[in-house]
Amino acid sequence: MTATITAPEHVDVLIVGAGLSGIGAACHLSSKCPAKSYAILEGRDAMGGTWDLFRYPGIRSDSDMFTLGFSFKPWVAGKAIADGPDILSYIHETAREYGVDERIRYGHRVRRAEWSSADARWTVEAERTDTGETVRLTCGFLFGCTGYYSYEHGHTPQLPGLDRFQGQVVHPQQWTDDVGYAGKRVVIVGSGATAVTLVPALAADAEHVTMLQRSPTYIIAMPARDPIADLLRRLLPPRAAHPVIRWKNVLLTMGSFQLSRRAPKVARALLRKGVVRHLPPDYEVDTHFNPAYDPWDQRLCLVPDGDLFKVLRSGAASIVTDQIDTFTETGIRLQSGQELEADLVITATGLDLIALGGMTLAVDGEEVDYAQKVAYRGMMLSDVPNAALALGYTNASWTLKCELICEAVCRLLNHMDEHGYAVATPHVEDPAMATFPFLKDLTSGYVRRSLHLFPKQGADAPWRANQNYILDIRDMRHGRIDHGIRFSTAPATAPADAIPA
Repeated sequence: MTATITAPEHVDVLIVGAGLSGIGAACHLSSKCPAKSYAILEGRDAMGGTWDLFRYPGIRSDSDMFTLGFSFKPWVAGKAIADGPDILSYIHETAREYGVDERIRYGHRVRRAEWSSADARWTVEAERTDTGETVRLTCGFLFGCTGYYSYEHGHTPQLPGLDRFQGQVVHPQQWTDDVGYAGKRVVIVGSGATAVTLVPALAADAEHVTMLQRSPTYIIAMPARDPIADLLRRLLPPRAAHPVIRWKNVLLTMGSFQLSRRAPKVARALLRKGVVRHLPPDYEVDTHFNPAYDPWDQRLCLVPDGDLFKVLRSGAASIVTDQIDTFTETGIRLQSGQELEADLVITATGLDLIALGGMTLAVDGEEVDYAQKVAYRGMMLSDVPNAALALGYTNASWTLKCELICEAVCRLLNHMDEHGYAVATPHVEDPAMATFPFLKDLTSGYVRRSLHLFPKQGADAPWRANQNYILDIRDMRHGRIDHGIRFSTAPATAPADAIPA
């Protein structure tokens, strides 16, 4: 009797990650490529990505929700700068409306994907987090929507004397509900978006909150509610108001970025003026809010309704700009000699970046070295067939770029179907083209530490990372879909669904 070995389950498109990017990718795929079968593999036990992972008090977006939200689902809640639970609810609601929630397989952490040119498909290996079992699937197109940081742990630098400290130490990425701060002296180490979010959130209940920063960050106060958006939503139906508000915010952000690049001294002066307006006349603004770098060399930190400045004025919180000499049993001694007494230390010291969620890619048995690849339109890798990744902007809302990538992937899939192609492989035709780090414009420590892990960008289109929404609309939504890509048809010996043995 002849036995039959059933081949791994096959889908046309396999999406890795069920966060904001993965849910958006699935929605675009279901509406623009309805004939395509797809599944979503999610390593965790819940959808939402960042917005389900981070649980620290005050967690919120650092982009307005009219641009961080999807273009096809208007943001209707009141706050433009939304908190984590509201964003998570929005993601869940979107997934339900588009039937995406039924396509997610939780607890499937993708470890490896290998492309076979002979079969014109990927074989994907995922580890079941509940049993440790390895699950294999195949797909015609692989879409990585994993973000760019490690979900396993955040970045904590070497902190001298930390083992001496008798209090509690926690990184925001590992925050749990049993972390107690009421009535305690809290020191937050860091000055980025997470730190400036935590300070006002903890100050209401803590004895005192100190933000200890090695160097300042640019901080800008914005209304939690957008008054222009509120007016437009009163005058227009949601579907009409949403694109107007979205474009208003896109242009404001682009204007801020361009001003910072073209006239950094002017931008610096305007940002300083905004801080001065919110603080007492004798406050040491130039010590605590005057970074050594130019605006937008790192992302600006938004504080809705100036909440950070309110707790600084009230005395419930303070900022110290200094460097750590050593931890002591009761707190932190600084290089200036000052000592900060603490019961709880929060290390808001950044993220550990990781490419494609840490999964290994291989093409015909040869592992892909991401750092040696060039990113095609910020969405595919040179000489890696039928694979895309969703990475957002560094100078604007993450979702703006991710949605353009989703649209471009759908355009590519439909183009392949129309012309009978099975394989699409980006290829650099000019081997002498200059290349640069993909995130070359950012000087943040967490970026600089990890540049060697990510693909490069090229000097010429379509290999250049524009970091410009309008240019990307031109190129990705309306440009030639075959520019920079080599296409081929299916091999003559395509695999069957079942292989006799």
